[in-house]
Amino acid sequence: MTTVNSDAQTYTGIDDLAVELADGVLSVTMNRPDSLNSLTAAMFRTMSSTLAQAASDPRVKVVRLGGAGRGFSSGAGISDEDQAQKGVDGPASVLDAANDAVRSIVNLPQPVVAVVQGPCAGVGASLALASDVVLASEKAFFMLAFTKIGLMPDGGASALIAAAVGRIRAMRMALMAERISAAEAYDWGLVTAVHPADVFDAEVDKVISALLNGPAVSLRKTKHAINAATLTEFEPAIGRETEGQMTLLVSHDFREGARAFQDRRKPNFTDS
Repeated sequence: MTTVNSDAQTYTGIDDLAVELADGVLSVTMNRPDSLNSLTAAMFRTMSSTLAQAASDPRVKVVRLGGAGRGFSSGAGISDEDQAQKGVDGPASVLDAANDAVRSIVNLPQPVVAVVQGPCAGVGASLALASDVVLASEKAFFMLAFTKIGLMPDGGASALIAAAVGRIRAMRMALMAERISAAEAYDWGLVTAVHPADVFDAEVDKVISALLNGPAVSLRKTKHAINAATLTEFEPAIGRETEGQMTLLVSHDFREGARAFQDRRKPNFTDS
């Protein structure tokens, strides 16, 4: 349990999602490094509640969103343990929690900086690309891996990706499920900047410091204006994704895709 005490409010994380407020920066860190920070319903809900609290907290100037270990996030967990937990929560509940977490980033008044030092896949990519500044290490890559297990992008990815890189590149990422290197992501306009791994942390600190010392009201109004102009399809996209994903989550192809992933073999998709 991670707790930050202050005179005004208390920020409380969970073991899998560390939360720390210090000197105007609220750090939210996915903390399951052994699974490349695969995401659970509890992590999504804690992220949403943390950012909802931060939205009205004048002490929070910038949010730093990152992952522990060598990766940002591998997306929603599909291990046997994670699937068992999904059975407890129900697929609709997990999907709603993921969507709410992405919404909380888009709707937060303060700027959010995603710190992507390694793999960034699935709904983890949705979280990163919902952020306002996306900083990537040269070792990072981005991947919408959903179709590899018989699913479709969710977490607003169909709108967030297309808004950043256009329809054809969004289709390539979503349909082909290819790894997009940090350098290619920068060329496409998917990320803000790419830095060598040995100076990555220092470059992240520079960006956060610049935002921290910038005009807070101006930054918030700018974020709102740009998102309002470019993410007009965000909510409709979440609706379409949810409808499609709920069908796919009970399909044979998803069950086969998830089992093949765990067994490290090629799936045999048969749905039509």
